[in-house]
Amino acid sequence: MNAQAIIRSIEAEYLKSDIPKIYVGDTVKVGVIIQEGGKERIQPYEGTVIAMRNGGIGETITVRRIFQGVGVERVFLVHSPRLAYIQAIRRGKARRAKLYYLRDRVGKATRLKQRFDRPL
Repeated sequence: MNAQAIIRSIEAEYLKSDIPKIYVGDTVKVGVIIQEGGKERIQPYEGTVIAMRNGGIGETITVRRIFQGVGVERVFLVHSPRLAYIQAIRRGKARRAKLYYLRDRVGKATRLKQRFDRPL
């Protein structure tokens, strides 16, 4: 057994299986586990997926939302134990892999057409 196979077998037990198929352009709701004092709570973060990176245990998604008139982007490690859930809310039609051009747009120009051919 080579080194890569050993690493993959160790990583396999940490991979989450309940993650829906997410595409760039989708609007998602991510439940982030936040620790405040001695308590934990789940804080939802909703926005558009503008980028996806890697695969396997190191897979990340970049989610962008507008908060109080300011664009906020957050990178989430998909298989992190700090994420309670990832929910796809609507499918967006994107023709490229990275939607960084949305950073320069304001208001209604940031909307993406909805895609109906991929189920939620």
